[in-house]
Amino acid sequence: MQKFDYIIVGAGTAGCLLANRLSEDAGKQVLLLEAGKNDNYFWIDIPVGYLYTIGNPRTDWCFNTRPEPGLNGRKLSYARGKVLGGCSSINAMIYMRGQAGDFDHWAQLGNRGWGWDDVLPVFKRTENYQHGANDYHGDRGELRVEERRVNWEILDAWRDAAAECGIPKIAEFNTGDNFGNAYFQMNQRSGRRWSAARAFLDPAQKRPNLTVITQAHALKIQFSSQNGQESLTATGVDVQTPRGKQTFYAARELILAAGSIGSPQLLELSGIGDPDVLSEHNISVRHTLPGVGHNLQDHLQIRTIYRVNNTVTLNQRAGSVWGKLRMGLEYFMQHTGPLTMPPSQLGAFAKSDPDQPTANIEWHVQPLSLDKFGEPLHAFNAITPSVCNLRPKSRGFVHIASADPHTAPHIQLNYLTHQQDLEVAVKSLKFTRRIMQAKALARFAPEEFMPGAHITGNDELVNAARDLGTTIFHPVGTCKMGRDAQAVVNDELQVHGIANLRVIDASVMPQITSGNTNAPTVMIAERGADFIKQDHKHKTRV
Repeated sequence: MQKFDYIIVGAGTAGCLLANRLSEDAGKQVLLLEAGKNDNYFWIDIPVGYLYTIGNPRTDWCFNTRPEPGLNGRKLSYARGKVLGGCSSINAMIYMRGQAGDFDHWAQLGNRGWGWDDVLPVFKRTENYQHGANDYHGDRGELRVEERRVNWEILDAWRDAAAECGIPKIAEFNTGDNFGNAYFQMNQRSGRRWSAARAFLDPAQKRPNLTVITQAHALKIQFSSQNGQESLTATGVDVQTPRGKQTFYAARELILAAGSIGSPQLLELSGIGDPDVLSEHNISVRHTLPGVGHNLQDHLQIRTIYRVNNTVTLNQRAGSVWGKLRMGLEYFMQHTGPLTMPPSQLGAFAKSDPDQPTANIEWHVQPLSLDKFGEPLHAFNAITPSVCNLRPKSRGFVHIASADPHTAPHIQLNYLTHQQDLEVAVKSLKFTRRIMQAKALARFAPEEFMPGAHITGNDELVNAARDLGTTIFHPVGTCKMGRDAQAVVNDELQVHGIANLRVIDASVMPQITSGNTNAPTVMIAERGADFIKQDHKHKTRV
């Protein structure tokens, strides 16, 4: 029997932190399971390597959504990290906490200890901030946060244009109210991607009480049985490994950290969820939790593209062999330049209309353009100001497509199916046009390439949003925290009605945060580790 105190399913952002924190106690045996491979792939550490990791089965689950009715029936590629570090090994590296109101809302829903004043110290505890500790940042944590290492004239001008339109320049985001425009801070160290695997797992792997198994695909949760009846206590997990099917047992807790797609999928495969979903695939109901897989939320970005003149963007710099060579030399000699770039460097937060309580739209501005991700850059200089609705009303789901654990689940986001989301999309596109027409950008003579200046009516703009909208890879909410009938976990992240089982990842968010979701996931994992250690502080090993 292979028995551990704690078993963590998923070595993504949350799983790497949990492995570190739970293995700090040398008397506890910790097992971390990851379906993907090791993170020693060349392109992971180079920041621009996301171009070669997203859509690559070496590092990505390569999921696809179902046809999205709100996007004119289009299917979207839906990247999720399948490698040590998970999405933090392939993402945009942007460090964005969200806004104070996001977390205060979680607390208002009945989730004790999740308000802004509660979580800010947790964010600070995990952070290693380039500029040192202050009221909003910490410098003793493992997660490195640094400034950009490349500049673009057109982005500086876009900041000026946004300020002209009422979005002031601010020094940084992450202080609770993100209204304004600033350059994003990133999870990098000296120009190198600083994933959760680098930050949290690498130091912990030196500990003899931590076991990490890669290429370990979780199949089904095991439960204890008494007097011929299954009790609602999680005891372990069946896993497919290169050595065949194995079962690992958890003496204290089994922790799902497989993300907003993987965690609900494993619960449903194990008979935990909505009986109607389970019966469709002839899975016996072990425990009814109707909310499993529901409440899926994501940020839809609407990519607009503008040709620009009298300046240089990445389209030109990367448009020749010599240009690529120069960028490569700059990176490997100085760790600066375009190869250190995340997809977006500049951000802005604003209200789509004055009635919004806080900023509800965000721009990710890129000094480049292409038809869609994975295709070549355009032959002309251009920028891409993508705008997204931070508080979408549309809700989707993740459900198993088969009782076979190796079959990808159904992913349905239902983007733009709520009327309010359509209204925000139209206002966002109009706001983007106002910025691009500001005096600060006049010398660059911007020309709207997508969707095109000829598209002016509200109905036309709605259709443009449906054609141009795409995921920004922020799925959350499918195992939401709360006390209502759709909640899957309580405010200590324990699965309702099942002992020794928690979900600790982005799926527990009851509502999506206002911005990129990786930093909040780190915070959730830190809180989860605290809950586990406190619960077992005075318990003896089983």
